[in-house]
Amino acid sequence: MAENDKNIDVKQQDFTKILILTLASIVIMFIVFAGVNYVIMENLITQKISTITASQEELDSSEGEGDEIQKGIIVDLGDFILNLCDETQKKYLKVNVAIEVTKKDTDFPAEEETKGGGGHGGHGAAAPVDPMEAIQNEMNQYKPAIRDAVITNLSSKTSTELATTAGKELAKEQITNDINSILAGEREVLRVSFGQFIIQ
Repeated sequence: MAENDKNIDVKQQDFTKILILTLASIVIMFIVFAGVNYVIMENLITQKISTITASQEELDSSEGEGDEIQKGIIVDLGDFILNLCDETQKKYLKVNVAIEVTKKDTDFPAEEETKGGGGHGGHGAAAPVDPMEAIQNEMNQYKPAIRDAVITNLSSKTSTELATTAGKELAKEQITNDINSILAGEREVLRVSFGQFIIQ
């Protein structure tokens, strides 16, 4: 009986030692894993931040360079109410279209030229022309052809095509190409914008 008690005590001591060793090894593995994970994550975060910072700087510098080139003059083409090309049911499109065209070097004369003609003795001279008004007058000669191109393009579409973003973007691209061929290099369309866009 005493031998059995000794065997049980030895087994309990062995079990306790094994349990302590197992728990200690689990704690050590956890600490090592947490340390390695921390180092890896710290390096990844640092690399990610430097990459984001570098790409943001590149983006800022490229935006700064490209802003002047990409800004144009807005010409409002007005509202259009069109029949769409749906076969099953008559659908109508009401849309407001504006285009942005490139500037010319001669559009905005230097400040000296605009100020030089003024003064008290300038009553007999022609009044200085507003550059925006001159551009609008220039574009008015193209407006009928441009409006026709917009009408032809949009009325050839179905309501399903124009209901998607991709369909609208495709229509804008086609309108841009059509108008650029009308302007024949005098100006270039930078972008086409749809204001109100209602399909009924």
